[in-house]
Amino acid sequence: MKSLTKELWLDIPQRRAIISIHREVEQLVAESGIKDGMALVNAMHITASVFINDNESGLHADYERWLEELVPFNPGSDPSKGGYLHNRTGEDNADAHHKRQIMGREVVVAITDGKLHLGPWEHIFYYEFDGKRRKRILVKIIGE
Repeated sequence: MKSLTKELWLDIPQRRAIISIHREVEQLVAESGIKDGMALVNAMHITASVFINDNESGLHADYERWLEELVPFNPGSDPSKGGYLHNRTGEDNADAHHKRQIMGREVVVAITDGKLHLGPWEHIFYYEFDGKRRKRILVKIIGE
């Protein structure tokens, strides 16, 4: 069995962003030489996600609106009046932790004939909820 382990580093200038990492993962699969196996793509931060869905800007805007309705950013809210208890630590990112739980931590994609084995509209994204600093993604590819 062969394997390839790489970290992708991203500089995220804004607090929230959806970033395509699809091409980078495809390149790593090609670099690995693996024809049949699996690729794990994992956000290495507890306030970020990796997910698969359509590469369509309206859908991404819908995610932003939906997540903000579910878990609004409210850094100054008093925890005794419904604000996030986590923000008592001096952080302002409690919403980002919750959004990550909703969107997930990682994806695993089959590799067949040396290519990612995805549906016709499936695309791999990194979703940052608490950016403004450098972040990393683990890509682990195993197979034959």
